Formats: sequence, structure tokens, C-alpha cells
Amino acid sequence: MKNVEKPQNKSKIRRKLGKEYFILKQRYNWLTCGESYAREIDLSHLPNQLTTHRSLLLRKLKDVDMYLQHNKIVNLKLAMSKVNGVIIEPGQTFSFWKLVGRPTKQKGYLDGLTLHNGKIGKGTGGGLCQMGNLIYWMTLHTPLTVTQRWRHSYDVFPDVNRKLPFGSGATLAYNYIDLQIKNETQTPFQINLWLSDKYLEGSICSGFPIAQEYEVFEKNHKFELQWWGGYTRHNEIWRRISNKFTAEQKEEMVAENHAIMMYNPLISSGQ
Repeated sequence: MKNVEKPQNKSKIRRKLGKEYFILKQRYNWLTCGESYAREIDLSHLPNQLTTHRSLLLRKLKDVDMYLQHNKIVNLKLAMSKVNGVIIEPGQTFSFWKLVGRPTKQKGYLDGLTLHNGKIGKGTGGGLCQMGNLIYWMTLHTPLTVTQRWRHSYDVFPDVNRKLPFGSGATLAYNYIDLQIKNETQTPFQINLWLSDKYLEGSICSGFPIAQEYEVFEKNHKFELQWWGGYTRHNEIWRRISNKFTAEQKEEMVAENHAIMMYNPLISSGQ
């Protein structure tokens, strides 16, 4: 059994001061870490498409006003204008927040859905996690290396029409809860994003053909009752890497997830 600590509530002032501290700390790290961050944008796609994915823009969620999801689309468009077409050259690192910057009302960002300590709320720029989830999932199907990814600490909604394994996303909060991806290969990669009528869509392309194919799946999925009375959810995300020319295969674990559940795991998905 995996022990998960009971969540503790912090005062609003403490949360605010803590957030600003970590924001300043991350900005200092950007200046001093010596990383080369991806900045170049090219709207013409590189020739080799490695993976595509899409996620539904509007979902009916319990106790969530739909206007927050419509606002999310505005927020996604603004962030997308900074990320779409970014080239990650060999040796460079993609940082979501380094490209997007702080989402503020002055930049046009609206109140969108946020999650804090498992509770639904709203905040300026809310909903950008959907883009983080999409980019992270696609990255797992490429040779790119995820160097920073934060898992969701809470499982808020029951599985309803879930297409991907639990815990296969990446949460975001400016700027210290980031998604960072490093190109440790010898070929450039490119992240492409766009909106269709119903979906946020994306692809990752490369400058040269890639010999590997990727399949992502979960292992050891389970629910557990903790000593403090709450339920938690656990799994591992793995991927199978196959060489298209030699048929050689290997498996590797890419993430381990532990989340506090905000619903009873014994209820049916219809409820």
C-alpha cells in the first residue's frame, strides 16, 4: 500500500506568498541554469509527422459553469499563439511557461476552470492544463525527453468516456509548475497546435525520419483506502518502444501517479 498524506488547508495569504516566492525562484533559475530554451517559431511543418492527438474542448462537468469552458478556449488561443510551430533544436529545452509567459487580464486572458486542493475554482488563464496534457501525451510518442512534468495531485471527476490512461497528463501553474521537454537527439522537432470546431489538436514533427514507434499504456492501476479515511488512486505509465526496421522492442516506465480521490471509487461512472 502506498501511503499518501492527508491534504492540509493553508490560508489564502500563505498560499499567495508561497506562490510568488516560487515564481521568483523559477525566474532566477531561468537566468542561471544555463539551459538553451526553444524560442524559434516556424508555421510551416517539418516533413516527418510522428504523432497526432486531439482533446474535446467542451465537456459537461458536474458543478462547472459552461462559461468557464468557453473562456478556456480564449485562453488556449492566446497561449497557442506563443507555442504553435516552436522548433526544439538538438540540445534545446522546451518550457511551456518560458514561451507563454504569465497569463494576465491585460493580455486578454479570462477566468477559466482551475483546481486547487481538489476543489473546483476559477482563475485568470484557467484551462491551459488541457494544452499541457496534449503536449505531454504526444511527447511520450517521440524520442524527446520529458525533464519536468508535474502530475495532478487529485482525481476530481469519475472516468466518463476516458480515452487515455489515468495520470497521463501534465498540470500547469505559472511558472514553477512547468512542462519541460529536452531534445537529446540530433534532429530538430516541432510542436504544432490548432483548434477545430470541437477539439484542441496537435502534432509533433521531426526534421528527419525516426526509426522508433511508441505505444503508451498503464500498469498496476489500483484504488486504496488510506488510514485517514480517504481513497487514493495509483498507477504507472509505461511505453513500449519498437524499432521499425529491426523489430527490437523495449519497455520503460515514464511516470508513477498517486492522487487523492474526490469521489467514491465504488460509484458507477454514470453517477
